[in-house]
Amino acid sequence: MTVRTYSASEYLFLTAAVVSGLLTVAVFCFLFFFGLPLLQSGQLTDLLFSSWDPDKGLYGIYPMLKTSLTLAMLSMLISVPVSLGCSFIITFLAPVPLRRVLFTVIRVMTGIPTVVYSFVALFLLVPLMRNLLGHGSGMSILTAAPVLALVIAPTMILFFVGSFNRIPASFTLAVDALGGSGIQKLLYVVVPQAWIGIVNGILLGFGRAMGDTMISLMLAGNSTAVPESVTESARTLTAHVALVMAFDFDSMEFKSIFVCGLFLYILTAVLMLLFRMSTFYFSERT
Repeated sequence: MTVRTYSASEYLFLTAAVVSGLLTVAVFCFLFFFGLPLLQSGQLTDLLFSSWDPDKGLYGIYPMLKTSLTLAMLSMLISVPVSLGCSFIITFLAPVPLRRVLFTVIRVMTGIPTVVYSFVALFLLVPLMRNLLGHGSGMSILTAAPVLALVIAPTMILFFVGSFNRIPASFTLAVDALGGSGIQKLLYVVVPQAWIGIVNGILLGFGRAMGDTMISLMLAGNSTAVPESVTESARTLTAHVALVMAFDFDSMEFKSIFVCGLFLYILTAVLMLLFRMSTFYFSERT
């Protein structure tokens, strides 16, 4: 019987993985510990489904919750078709030199800080939306959505391209041998073979949209009223946490942000669990 010995680098990576896992658990315990008084007081329903009005003793996060989901879904409606189209062009439709250029541009876009997108949109998109709508400051869900879609698109594009490249070359070569066009290759081979990767990319993009702070903070308007339409100013959960952090530690306003953090944590965990389960299912099927 032979006993395997591990190198120093393997021990280092194992230690990093364990520490990362423990830190993730520690974050959950931190949020749960500080949110426990609110959970024990029976105010969880009020916090989740009532409005935010500290002057009247209301500390509900429903307006921010609705805004976060609305902004994330609207940005996904914009970003998913664009991301899929760019992925198809980069992978199959464009000439090889152009593919490399486009892929490099997308990789560069993933490294641009979101504050840069927000700052540019603040001076270019906000005045345009103010003129188009004819009322308000121009800061709204509708203003923040296309910018957020632009931010999450590169991540999804890279994931989609990786999924398409994992399709066996024999499948696509068979379509070429039969005289199929590039569109037929996409519709009848690529999409059916890579649909799990597409779903995973959409889940990751949605989680990225829900977790963004700077775009909603600078472009959505930060109104705590329940938005009735996408043209109104509103505040997301992440922007709410960033703004309420300035309140006194013992105030009810400050304590409510732990419920926001806990909700975002659970939502992200569920999305990642779905991602892992679908990836496992796909690997077992193939």
